[in-house]
Amino acid sequence: MNFHGKDIKIFTCNSNRPVAKQIADCLGIPVGKSEVTSFSDGEIAVSLHESVRGSECFIVQSTCAPVNDNIMELLIMIDAMKRASAARITAVIPYFGYARQDRKAKARDPISAKLVADLITSAGADRVLTMDLHAAQIQGFFNIPVDHLVGAPILANYFKKMIGDNPDDYVVVSPDLGSVTRARNFATRLGCSIAIIDKRRPKANVSEVMNIIGEVKDKKVILVDDMIDTAGTLCNAAQAVVEKGGATEVYAGATHAVLSGPAIDRIRNSVIKQVILLDTITVPQDRYIDKFITLPVAPVFAEAIERIYEDKPVSSISV
Repeated sequence: MNFHGKDIKIFTCNSNRPVAKQIADCLGIPVGKSEVTSFSDGEIAVSLHESVRGSECFIVQSTCAPVNDNIMELLIMIDAMKRASAARITAVIPYFGYARQDRKAKARDPISAKLVADLITSAGADRVLTMDLHAAQIQGFFNIPVDHLVGAPILANYFKKMIGDNPDDYVVVSPDLGSVTRARNFATRLGCSIAIIDKRRPKANVSEVMNIIGEVKDKKVILVDDMIDTAGTLCNAAQAVVEKGGATEVYAGATHAVLSGPAIDRIRNSVIKQVILLDTITVPQDRYIDKFITLPVAPVFAEAIERIYEDKPVSSISV
């Protein structure tokens, strides 16, 4: 029996309203009544229009662009619920911003991911539910439980249907050395072979040299990564496997569609045939192109929320 809260309530700030609605629909409940606006000077204003006393509350909010506004919306809504006597508050963060600042790369660097973790904890969150952290060790930055979901099974199910009975015609490629483990696990799910792009700059002001470790000639390539930001690494890797490796087609799959700066133009003009994304970040309609296919994460998050409420293990979802 669950003693944390009398009922489940799903609330949302402004970054993930469609996903929050889908999660609530999966659970058969309405989205909580709330309003997140800003004052004329830009300060965030949060109003809860229903009681949360004694309830198990889940706040859905990706900390994507505008990153700082979305983080403040989340923190202020957590504080509002804490002061309104919610039984337990879970921050549901499909995409966790600042995750790439997880270590000191050089002297006097901040570790911003740790700072954001401390802010969420100090605001009053009791636990965090997220998907595909850029660095898994960020779970250790929190002093509260973190349930870490993975998007690979959702992407893999799509690619399995595309591959059918021809896994030998496809090869999963890691676009850089940092994504090798992810690519290897993904290839195992699909029953495909793996290749790796090794890029290096011989010396200053000399362009990068792309080396392909593995066989991609006459193969259909699936590039897999956790996020697509400016799409430079992804598009360069796609060009390399076609021009240097002799691949016939290139597909890409990623959990988080950050898509900042020149990303859209780069993908539009690249050799990539399709880009499969999850909706952890909502892509604006004016930035959505024909190459994109978006898959929903709501069913996975809804199942995780139900398991958290019932005190059942969440880890089995990711298997």
